[in-house]
Amino acid sequence: MSSNAASVSNEASSGGASLSPPDVRDATRSSFWWTVLTWLVLGALAAGAWHYRAMWWPTVAPYLSLKAPAPKKPDERVTPVVTATVRQRDLNLYLNGLGTATPFKTVTVRSRVEGELVKIAFVEGQMVNEGDLLAEIDPRAFEVQRDQAEAQLARDEAALKSVNLTLTRYKDLLSSKTIAQQQVDDQTALVQQAEGALRADQALVANAKLQLSYCRIEAPISGRIGLRLVDEGNIVRANEATGLAVITQLQPIAVVFTIPQDDIARVQLQSRDGRVLEVDAYDRDFKLKLASGTLAAIDNQVDPQTGTVRLKAVFANADGLLFPNQFVNARLLVETQSNVLVVPSAAVQRRPASPFVYVVQADETVELRSVVIGPTEGIETSIVSGLELGEAVVTEGIDKLQPKAKVSLREAPVKDKQQERGKEQSGK
Repeated sequence: MSSNAASVSNEASSGGASLSPPDVRDATRSSFWWTVLTWLVLGALAAGAWHYRAMWWPTVAPYLSLKAPAPKKPDERVTPVVTATVRQRDLNLYLNGLGTATPFKTVTVRSRVEGELVKIAFVEGQMVNEGDLLAEIDPRAFEVQRDQAEAQLARDEAALKSVNLTLTRYKDLLSSKTIAQQQVDDQTALVQQAEGALRADQALVANAKLQLSYCRIEAPISGRIGLRLVDEGNIVRANEATGLAVITQLQPIAVVFTIPQDDIARVQLQSRDGRVLEVDAYDRDFKLKLASGTLAAIDNQVDPQTGTVRLKAVFANADGLLFPNQFVNARLLVETQSNVLVVPSAAVQRRPASPFVYVVQADETVELRSVVIGPTEGIETSIVSGLELGEAVVTEGIDKLQPKAKVSLREAPVKDKQQERGKEQSGK
């Protein structure tokens, strides 16, 4: 009985706290309409605000136009560069050509007589002067021939004296009509024969002495003698092909080099007034200057295969650095431009419009400056217009620059500084 009462009590309590299904549907429908009404009111207010915006927008706009703070500007990039100063000096313009050192004289020393080589009087590779003794041939056979010729000469001199005395007596007898004229004429002919024989003997003596002198082989020219080709004790013959040694003249020496045919006019214009053009000879690597000389001649025709013309320069070669058949680089000075502005060629850049350089300004920024360039010589270029004396132009770091870029200066390499000093000295 108690359990029935408890169940009745629970049902009564739960029924008082919950809604029946019809009540749930009514609550849901009411919430939906409240939501719709709320959105309608908000839409009406928005439409009214938009319609009357001219009245309230000027008041609200200042508060809505506040901008966000501008982003902080990044630090400006500084580019390290190397610069050079625009200088004014004389610029020498050269023509370069490949050449070969050529001796003026080359002599193969040969014996003029046959005999035993008894003495070598030179050292291989030494410098010899004209007339120096080089070798000796055994002279005894030629001394005998000389003595024979002198003996025959003495005999014929005595014969001539005898016939002359006879001719004198005949002439005295002819004046007294003691002998006939024919005897005098015959004696005169004998005298003439004796005189002819005497002259032949004199020639034989001279020839014998000449052959004897050929036993002393002397240097025909001054120069450097080469390696010995024959040793002492050998029998040498006259005018053998090999000879005893070869002498080559080194002082002076010539260099024959070529230049393009397009540059012939420049050389002709400079040399036609009698001006002597200077030529420098350098080694194969163009590093060591071997000698300085002058232009001697220009060939009379252009080689049609290479389009070049040959030039010949003469060098005193006092130091002996030029050797025959040595390959050299020749530099011909054709013109000197006075007081021109020059900059390193590395500073000049090209673009379709015109060449340009970067000029460093006082505020350590760079300016792109168009220039008109003149001739280029080596690592320097002349400037016709666009730059002023003393301005600084960028030579390294150009690829990272643009107009108005900030730069910092750094030292040039030691090698570049040495080249600058060398150019200044050559300019002076």
